[in-house]
Amino acid sequence: MAQLLFLASALFWIAFLHPYLFYPLSLRAMKARPATPGTMPRPSASLLFSAYNEERALPAKLANIEAIKALYPDLEVIAYSDASSDDTLSLLQSRPDLLRVIPAEERAGKAAGMRRMVESARGDICIYTDANVLLDPSSVGCLLDYFRNPDIGGVSGTLRYVNDADSATAEVGGLYWRLEERIKALESRCGSMMGADGSIFATRRALYPVVPAHLLDDMTVSMSVLFAGLRLISAPDVIAYERNTTDARDEFRRKRRIACRAFNTHRHLLPQIKAHFSLTDRYKYLSHKLLRWLGAPILVAAVATLTAALLMSGLDRLAIGLWVAGGLVLLLGGSLGIRPFAIISGISASILATFIGVTDAWRGRRYQTWSPAKSRD
Repeated sequence: MAQLLFLASALFWIAFLHPYLFYPLSLRAMKARPATPGTMPRPSASLLFSAYNEERALPAKLANIEAIKALYPDLEVIAYSDASSDDTLSLLQSRPDLLRVIPAEERAGKAAGMRRMVESARGDICIYTDANVLLDPSSVGCLLDYFRNPDIGGVSGTLRYVNDADSATAEVGGLYWRLEERIKALESRCGSMMGADGSIFATRRALYPVVPAHLLDDMTVSMSVLFAGLRLISAPDVIAYERNTTDARDEFRRKRRIACRAFNTHRHLLPQIKAHFSLTDRYKYLSHKLLRWLGAPILVAAVATLTAALLMSGLDRLAIGLWVAGGLVLLLGGSLGIRPFAIISGISASILATFIGVTDAWRGRRYQTWSPAKSRD
């Protein structure tokens, strides 16, 4: 019986580590599919972003847009203000030379704002970003050049966080995101990514789907590229910058909200996934999405079966020692904030918040609106 428990524990540990360790290794073994340059003319484009109470981020954003427009004067820029209660709308409306503003009289959420902007956009390519994200101005041309290949329907840029040293929470977020960007690049190398992040990505406007207001618009929009039989690729030369949140409680709430919306989006997209995904894409989706969402119960099962196996083998002291060590790590990291224990504690909190968000979705909860994350200047 103890041997069976050790085997079960090993399988649970493999399942828990697979999205972060074994999955990237397996992607390296897959046949490469380079995204060859196309011969089509560079398409026209519209840059779109939503804002809610982003008055602190907007001066830098407007300066960034000004620098982009200096290089690409024909680029259309549209902003949506989701009934902001601060000076967001007035700041946006103060620069009609740079952008066109779509205001909302009452809060409707980012998905609703994106739909209104896409409906009014004139560009063949829609570039989606956030109000607090700054884009390397020269990246716009690089991004649009990928769309000269008719087989490419979507392009995701590379996001870099600029304040990892501000707190353990920001450091954990930065570590996670660097791993995420690496996995997306490996997915892109052998076909398509499993979705794009809303901070910076672009798709052909004609592919824009119907996005219910409570779903993740970036996941729904980017996955529609795959359903159309086109590639969604990662672009290392399209660079964006953002400040990560430094508040642990705010990050926990954000992870929970995103996970809830992501799982609701998964359920909405599941019929199309079953209809359009190849076996390889299904493996990618299981590895990148589903196993991460279920990380907390898989980890609990791995620890529980290992503990039971040790106890049945007469290794009581080792089992107790492992629990004590784990408790001390979480105490030193969570309550006292001592690094590197704080990093482990932060990762654990992120895994827990993600699964709580999934259970929210199971219970029928929906998140439609959002608030800017907190970070120290």
